[in-house]
Amino acid sequence: MSTAELPFRWRSIALPALLPTLLFSIGEGAIIPMIPVVAGNLGATLAIAGLVAALLMVGELVGDIPSGWLVSRVGERPAMIGAALLSIIGLIICVLSPNPWALGFGIFLVGLATAVFALARHAFMTSFVPIAYRARALSTLGGTFRAGFFIGPFLTAGALHLTGDAASVFWIHIVACLAAAVMLLLLRDPSKSFGTVAEARGTTRAPLREGEALVEQEAHGLFRTIYENRGVLTKLGAGAALIGALRSSRAIILPLWAVSIGIGETNTALIIGIASGIDFALFYASGQIMDRFGRLWSAVPSMIGLGLGHLALAFTHDLPSTVVWFISAAMFMSLANGIGSGILMTLGADLADKSNPAPFLGAWRFTGDLGNALGPLLVAAITGVSIALAAGTMGVLGLVGAGILLRYVPRYAPHVPRDQR
Repeated sequence: MSTAELPFRWRSIALPALLPTLLFSIGEGAIIPMIPVVAGNLGATLAIAGLVAALLMVGELVGDIPSGWLVSRVGERPAMIGAALLSIIGLIICVLSPNPWALGFGIFLVGLATAVFALARHAFMTSFVPIAYRARALSTLGGTFRAGFFIGPFLTAGALHLTGDAASVFWIHIVACLAAAVMLLLLRDPSKSFGTVAEARGTTRAPLREGEALVEQEAHGLFRTIYENRGVLTKLGAGAALIGALRSSRAIILPLWAVSIGIGETNTALIIGIASGIDFALFYASGQIMDRFGRLWSAVPSMIGLGLGHLALAFTHDLPSTVVWFISAAMFMSLANGIGSGILMTLGADLADKSNPAPFLGAWRFTGDLGNALGPLLVAAITGVSIALAAGTMGVLGLVGAGILLRYVPRYAPHVPRDQR
C-alpha cells in the first residue's frame, strides 16, 4: 500500500496537531486571568491594566496579516514551532518586566505568536486530514482550544497557592510552549504519517500543500477583498465584529472586575476556570443548534446573553452581594458564549464563494479579529472613567449586535433544512 493510500486514523492527528494545541491553549488560558493582576502589581491603574490585557488581542490582530504569508513560506509545523518560541520570548519579558509597559510589550509578542500558531494549526489540519473527516477534525480542534482555557486557570490557582506570586503563571505558559515545540520537533514528519507527499524546499519553491495554499490566499489581497465585499462586511460583518468584541471583552472584564471588587487571585482563577468549563461543555451543542434550527438560533441568544451578562455586572458593582453577582454573571456569560461556539467560522463558510473561499474567509476572520482587538481597548478606555460604565457600554453593544444579527443573518445566511441540502 502506498503512503497516499494509508487509511486515516484519529490518533494520527492527536500528537502532531491536537496535543500541541492543547498545551499551547492551556498556557494561554493560564495567563489571561492574571494579566490585569500582574499589571496592577506593577503599579498600573485599572484602566492601564485593561490596556495591557487588551494587547494580547491587538497582537493577534496584527499577527493575522503576515501569518498567512509566513505559514505558506515555511510550512505548518515550522511555523507552529517558531510561534511557540516567539511566545516564550514574550513570556520571559513578562516575567522580567519592571513596569506595566514592558509587560504590555511581552503580552503583545504572545499575541503575535498566538495568531501564527492558530493559522498554522488550521493549515495543518486542512493539509493532512482527508476531506471526509475535516469538519469533525476542525470541530475537535476548536474543542481542544476551549479545553485548554478550561484547564489553564486551575493550574494558575495551583501555582498561586504554591508561590503566592501572580507573575509565576507565565512559567506555566513557558513550559507549555516548550513542551509543544519539543513535541513538534521530535515527532515523525506528518507527510509520512498522513500520506501526503511533501517535496523538499530548495532554491526553487515546492508546490504548496492545501492548507498552506489556503492561508496564503487568505492573506493575499486582504484589504482589497475587504473592499470588494464591503456590503456584507459592513452589515453582517458588523455583527461578527461585535461578537468578537463581546467575547474578548468578557475575557478581559472578568479579571478586571475581580480586581476592582477585591476577590483574591486564586479565587479569581478558580471562578474563571469553572466558568470556562461551562463554555467548553457546550461547543458541540452549539453546532447541533446551528445545524438543526439555523445560525440565528445560536448567534442571537449568544449575543443577548453576553450583553445581559455585562449589564448585570454594570448595575451590581457596589451592592453588598457583588461577589455573588460576579460569579453568577461569569457563569451566565460562559453559557452564552458556549451556545455561540463556532458561529463565526460557520457564517464565514456559509458566505464564502464555494469555488474560491479563501480570500473571503481571510477578510471575514480579520473582521471578527478587529472586534476582538477593539472590544478590550474600548473597555480599557472607559474603565478610566468607571469600570461599571465600561461593562454597561459593552452590554448595550451586545444587544445592538443581537439586533444586527437578527436583521442580516436571515438575509445573507438563511437556514436550509437538512433534508433539502
